[in-house]
Amino acid sequence: MSSDRTTAAATAATAAPRHRPLPGLLAALLLACAALLGTGAPARADATPATTATGESIAAALKTSPVYVDPAFAAAVTPAQQQQIAEQIAATGLPIKVVLVPLQQGDAFGGRAKGLSAVVQERLGQSPLIMITSDDYGSWLNGYEWPSDTHQVRDSANAVSLLKELKDAGLAAKVGRAVELISTGKGTEVYKAEADRVDREYSARPHTDDTAGAPGSSSSSTGLFALAAVLVLALVIGAALVARSRRRPRHTAFTFPDAVFAADRAADEAGLRRQAADEVLALGTLLDGADGSTTPGLGRALDAYDAAGRVLDAADGLPDLAGVLALAAEGRAALATEPRLPLCFFDPRHGTAARRTTWRPLGRRERVDVAVCEDCAQALKARRSPQVLAVRDQGRTVPYFEVPADRSLWAATGYGSLLSGPDDTLAARVTTGAFTRTTHRRRPTDPKD
Repeated sequence: MSSDRTTAAATAATAAPRHRPLPGLLAALLLACAALLGTGAPARADATPATTATGESIAAALKTSPVYVDPAFAAAVTPAQQQQIAEQIAATGLPIKVVLVPLQQGDAFGGRAKGLSAVVQERLGQSPLIMITSDDYGSWLNGYEWPSDTHQVRDSANAVSLLKELKDAGLAAKVGRAVELISTGKGTEVYKAEADRVDREYSARPHTDDTAGAPGSSSSSTGLFALAAVLVLALVIGAALVARSRRRPRHTAFTFPDAVFAADRAADEAGLRRQAADEVLALGTLLDGADGSTTPGLGRALDAYDAAGRVLDAADGLPDLAGVLALAAEGRAALATEPRLPLCFFDPRHGTAARRTTWRPLGRRERVDVAVCEDCAQALKARRSPQVLAVRDQGRTVPYFEVPADRSLWAATGYGSLLSGPDDTLAARVTTGAFTRTTHRRRPTDPKD
């Protein structure tokens, strides 16, 4: 098993644009309405054969060409088109890479474009870097940039999804337009203009169906417009929620809507278990090559390795498997010459944190200092709910950190963010029995994650 799963859940280092005209939910609803009322929503790439590519194989291919196209997409982006895109990229003088791969649950990237980008960037070891990838569904594009989104890469990719002239275009044309927007620095400008256009068009669209009783109208058409009506209603509700959120005091706490947990309820535990096992094996390989005389943290790394193995053996669900990732990260940090932050507090699958920030949990007055990935940091700054690791506790789906600390080592430690000092480590807590004690205190009636 490739160690690509090590970073498959790592967050991309792309910073959220500072002036996004529409919140993510609103934009998603607009796109859904446009797709339903136009040519239909894009089908997920599940019908496409799963890729056998790994982060290493993609990175190796990108050493010789800035464009990597999986064989499954070869018909959509021909060799001639790939060459044309490569020449277009060369003319920009920017470090742009294009990676088009069909994504599915259980693949080396966790079925997510963000995982794909993080894995490939790590294998390339390149920064600065701009990466354009196929999205989770294989029909549109995502954009990422390291170390920060200085070229409006994310907005450029999003703008392509809104442009009317590209509605029926193939991937090659979409990639070419995205590269053009990135090179000219007009991604945010075009995205804002197109988002405003879509907003105006759907605000002006009548909400009645004059043909409902017309002879020959099909049930499929009725169902389609009924679904579109629901989405338009959701759009209105979303706009109201956004307006209300803008009136809130700056430092009010926020809730975590059920939609935030949707991906977690469908998460592939088997895939995360394989990733966790790969992490432990990778740490063991690092330890084998470590020199005790020049590695002051070797003892701590060995403790983390031992603790990660224990937790992996006893892991019962996503929170414990995420704990294995956190312990492996703690071991790697002990071997490093420079201090490292732990994994993201809100979800360790996001990868190593980019910074520390203060955050006030819902219903509490005190603020806590936590380590967060770049995406979660931007979400907090924009008063949006970060994507969190959800668990089942006493019949409810809640953020893992809302479980009482006496029943969850991970809630007590925030996967490393809430440790009290240098001598307080996840490995030490596991070694002294904290993991075993909290595991025994879990309610047996609660389903595992």
